[in-house]
Amino acid sequence: MNHIKNVSGQVTGKTIRVADMDYAVDYTAHYPSPLGDITLVSDGAALTGLWFDGQKHFAAPLLEAHGSAGGNLSVFDTAKRWLDLYFCGREPGFTPPLALRGTIFRQRVWRELLSIPYGQTTTYGHLARRLCCRSAQAIGGAVGHNPIGLIVPCHRVIGVDGALTGYAAGIGRKARLLQMEGVTIDGQTI
Repeated sequence: MNHIKNVSGQVTGKTIRVADMDYAVDYTAHYPSPLGDITLVSDGAALTGLWFDGQKHFAAPLLEAHGSAGGNLSVFDTAKRWLDLYFCGREPGFTPPLALRGTIFRQRVWRELLSIPYGQTTTYGHLARRLCCRSAQAIGGAVGHNPIGLIVPCHRVIGVDGALTGYAAGIGRKARLLQMEGVTIDGQTI
């Protein structure tokens, strides 16, 4: 059983379940992005979650349990520096410490997402082939449950026909993120 610690580090004995995963959460912080507020979650050493507030699979129960406790962690400073650079239209050039929590399959998919370069896209089918997975739908399920959006760039995965499909934070945000990165699909800037 995973436990959640309060700000003082004591175990409260609660388990938070988000998008079919249990989370042991120590700290949360917030970031006001141009595309909407973002919640960051950390175990104290690495980032374990990053969601646009209110998106599908958003960790709202974490906020109820913790508010904005621990906003002064160095991992949050590093993640916010990454977000500042990203939202200024620059490739950050570094990755904050991450702790990807999920099934072995999902972790493999999320690690593969980290290899998609800034300003480029790939398809669910291409990811499936790279991971020797017979199902692009299984890949889509893992991509859709990515707990560290933006930094683990699930927004760079598109449909085989170039369609902007499936983004937990909304297709409009996905389009804006790809525009910020200068992505073109079929010769057209998004």
